[in-house]
Amino acid sequence: MRKIVQEMRFMPFIALHPEAGRIDATQPDLGAGLEWSRVYKVSPRVVLTCPECAGGVHAKHSPKRVRFFCHDGGRPPECSLANESWEHHMLKLEMAGAIRAAGWFAELEVAAADGSWRADVMATSPDSEQRMAWEAQLSPATVEDIAARTDRYAAEGVTVCWVSPHKRPPVWLGAVPSVRVRVPEGVDESWVVDDGLGSFVSSGWFFQEAELAQFVRWVLRGQLRPWRSLPPHREVTRIVGEETRWFVRDLWWASRQSAEAQSAYEREREQRAEDARRREARRQELEAASRERRKAWLASSAGQKAQRRRHEAKVQRAAQKLEQKVSAGRLRVRREEEESRLRAVLRERRVLEEFMREQELDAQRQAALRELELRAHATGEEWWALLSRPKVEELFRAVVDAAWRRERVRVRIPEGGGVAANFAYGVPVHAFNRLYGIVRPCPELLPLSPQLIYQQVFARDAEEARALEAGGLRAGRITHFGFAGHEPSLSSWSQ
Repeated sequence: MRKIVQEMRFMPFIALHPEAGRIDATQPDLGAGLEWSRVYKVSPRVVLTCPECAGGVHAKHSPKRVRFFCHDGGRPPECSLANESWEHHMLKLEMAGAIRAAGWFAELEVAAADGSWRADVMATSPDSEQRMAWEAQLSPATVEDIAARTDRYAAEGVTVCWVSPHKRPPVWLGAVPSVRVRVPEGVDESWVVDDGLGSFVSSGWFFQEAELAQFVRWVLRGQLRPWRSLPPHREVTRIVGEETRWFVRDLWWASRQSAEAQSAYEREREQRAEDARRREARRQELEAASRERRKAWLASSAGQKAQRRRHEAKVQRAAQKLEQKVSAGRLRVRREEEESRLRAVLRERRVLEEFMREQELDAQRQAALRELELRAHATGEEWWALLSRPKVEELFRAVVDAAWRRERVRVRIPEGGGVAANFAYGVPVHAFNRLYGIVRPCPELLPLSPQLIYQQVFARDAEEARALEAGGLRAGRITHFGFAGHEPSLSSWSQ
C-alpha cells in the first residue's frame, strides 16, 4: 500500500501513445477512443512515454481505482509532471471531473504553441469558442508572477482561475481570478470553495462557500465571473475559529447581481456624499451672503448708531452683572459668617451637653462603684467572720511553715490581717519583697479580681479549695491545709 501511494505522488494523468497520440487517463475513452484495457497490463506492453520528459511510463490505478500513468525506473529528476504532489494530482483530477460534469471538454497539461504557458486543466466549451484554464497552484508564488502568467493566458483569449488547496490563503488570492479550496478529510466529503467566492449584501462583501463542482459549473455557465471590489469595500471580516479576522480582497468570483448591488450602493453613497457637499456649499454660500449684508449694514450710519447702542447696552449689562456679582458675594460672605457662628454655637452646645452627660454618667458610675465596694467589703468581712481568731492564726502559721518547708523562704504576715480588696479580700503575704501568695480570698468576689489566676492561693481546707476552684481558679495554684471545724457552714460560698 505504501509503495502504491509513493508511486501516486509522481503520477501524470496523460501519456503519449505510439499510435493514438496523446491519451488522458481521466477520460473514459482516454480521449482517443481507446479502452483502459488496451494499455493496462497488456502483453506485449504498449510503449507509452511522458509528454514532458519523454521518459517511459506505464498504466496503473490506485486502490480507489484512480487511473494514472507511472514513470518507469530512472525517470529524469527535472520532470515537472513526475514531481507534482499527491494533492496537486487529486485537485487536477477533481477539476477535470467538475468541468466534464458541467458539459465542457477537459484536457490535462495543455501547453501553448510557443511554450509560454501550460494549463493544469484546460476547459473548452462544447462549441469550441471559449477556453478557460484551471490552475492548481500549490508552490509559492508572488503576486507579480501570478499576474504575469494570467496576462499571458489573456493574450491568447484564455480566461483562468487559480486554485489553492493550502489552509492559509496565498498572497495572490484576490489579486487575480482565484479561489481557495478546502481539501476533503473523509471519503464521502467534497472539495469546497471557501475563499474567493463572495456576494455583496446590504453594504459590503461577504465570504460564501460552495462545492468545487458547483462552483465550476456556475463559472462555466457564466453565472459567476471576477468582479473588482470598489475601494471602500476591499476590507472584509471573517470568523476563523472564535476570532474575527480582517482580509483584503480586490477581486471576487461573484454574480452580476452582487456586482450591480455594489455599484448601486456605491452610487447611493456617492449621491449622499454629493448631497452633503451641496448642502455644505449652500450653507457656506448663505453664511457668506449674510456676512456681506452685515458688513454693508455696519458701514451705514444706521448700523453705526445701532453698534453704539449695542455697545452702550453691553457696557451697562456688564456693570449690572458686576454689581450683582459684588452684592451676591457680600451676601454670601454674610451668610457664611452667620452659618459659621451658628455652627460654633451648636458645637459649643453639643460639647456642653456631652460634658453634662459625662458628668452624670461619672456620678452614676461612681455611685455604682461605691455601692459595689461596700457590698464587696461586707461580703469580705462575712467571709473572714466564718473563722475565729485562733483558726485564723492557725491558718497563717500553716502558710509560714509551708513556705519554709517547701522553699526555705520566710513569709511575712501583715499585722492586723491586711486583707486586700483587689485580691478578693484575701490577705497578700510577701517574701523577700515579692508577693508570695494570697491567703484565703473570698470565692464570691473572685470575678472582681481576675489577676488571682496568676497567684498562688492558700485555703484552710478542701471545701474552701473547691469553692475557689468553682470560682475560676486553677486547682494547681490552690493549696489547702486540711483543717476542719468551721463554726458556720461553707455551703453558701461554694455554690
